[in-house]
Amino acid sequence: MIIVTGAAGFIGSCLISKLNQEGFNNIIAVDKFDTPAKNKNLKGKKITQQVERGSFFHWLDQNHKQVEFVFHLGARTDTTEFDMELLNELNLNYSKQMWNKCIEYQIPLVYASSAATYGGGEHGYNDDHSVIENLAPLNPYGISKNEFDKWVLKQEQQPLFWAGLKFFNVYGPNEYHKGRMASVIFHAFNQIGNTGQMKLFRSHNPDFKDGGQMRDFVYVKDVVEVCYFLMHHRKDSAIYNLGSGEARTFLDLVNATFKAMDKEPVVSFIDTPADIRDKYQYYTQANMDKLKAIGFTRPFTPLEEGIDDYVKNYLQNDNYC
Repeated sequence: MIIVTGAAGFIGSCLISKLNQEGFNNIIAVDKFDTPAKNKNLKGKKITQQVERGSFFHWLDQNHKQVEFVFHLGARTDTTEFDMELLNELNLNYSKQMWNKCIEYQIPLVYASSAATYGGGEHGYNDDHSVIENLAPLNPYGISKNEFDKWVLKQEQQPLFWAGLKFFNVYGPNEYHKGRMASVIFHAFNQIGNTGQMKLFRSHNPDFKDGGQMRDFVYVKDVVEVCYFLMHHRKDSAIYNLGSGEARTFLDLVNATFKAMDKEPVVSFIDTPADIRDKYQYYTQANMDKLKAIGFTRPFTPLEEGIDDYVKNYLQNDNYC
C-alpha cells in the first residue's frame, strides 16, 4: 500500500500514473477532493481508496501496518499566498506530523520541498545541507518549505528512509487546474492558440534581457522517475535538488512551444505584476550531482523534447497523464 498526498494535484496524479504503469495499484490517494477540475486528474487511475486530507492521520493510525511507503506531495503551492498561518498549517505543521507518524510506524518518506527555498540564488543552488539554514526565500510559500527543511535537519529521530525533493520549475500534463500557478508552457499554449502570439514578462533586472530570464525547467515525467527510483533505493537519506540541471531562457521555452504548435514565433513583453516583481527569481539551475552520485543516472528530457511531447500528446487533445 502506497500513500500519495496531493494525489489529485499535478505531480501527485502523474506519480500515481507511473506507479500504476509499474504494477502498483494499491494506492491510497490523499487530498481535499473539493475541486472538480483537479479531480479529473484521477480519472482512470487505479486507486484503492480516497482519504480526505483532514482525516488522513486518523486513517493512518488505523491502517499503518499495511503501508509500505509515503509520498507527501500535498501542500499549498501558490507562490502568491501571503497567509503565513495557512502556509504554516498546511506546509509546515502537517508535514511535521507526517514525519513523526512515519517514524512511529517505520514508514519510508519522500516529501516535496521546492527551489523557491533558494530565494534570489545568493547562496547558489547546491543541495548541501550546510547551506539550508542560511537560505532566504523570496515569498511566504518558499519560507514555509524552507522552515520544514530546516526542521527536518535538526531532528535526531528520523524515518528509516527519507528524502526531501527541491522541485524546480516542473511542467507537463495534469496541470490544467492550476490557473495562474500553471507552467509558462501551459499559458503559452493557450495564449498562442487564442491570439497567435505570446506575451512574456519584461525584465526589471539590468543583468537580464527581456525574455532572457532563466529557469531550470524539468518535465514532470522525469520528476516521477526520480520518485520511483527513491522508492526502491531507500538509502542515502537527504534533501535533493530535482531539476533538469540546465537553466534555459523563457524565450527558449516560448519558441519551442511555437514550434510544437507549428506556428511562427510572435513575442512581446509586458511589465511583471507589481505583487511579484520584487520576489521574482531571474535565474535558477539545479546542481544535480548529489542525486546522480547515489545512482540516478537516467538522463533528463531536453526542454524542446519535453515541450513537444506535452503539446502534441496532451495539450492539443486535452489528454491526461
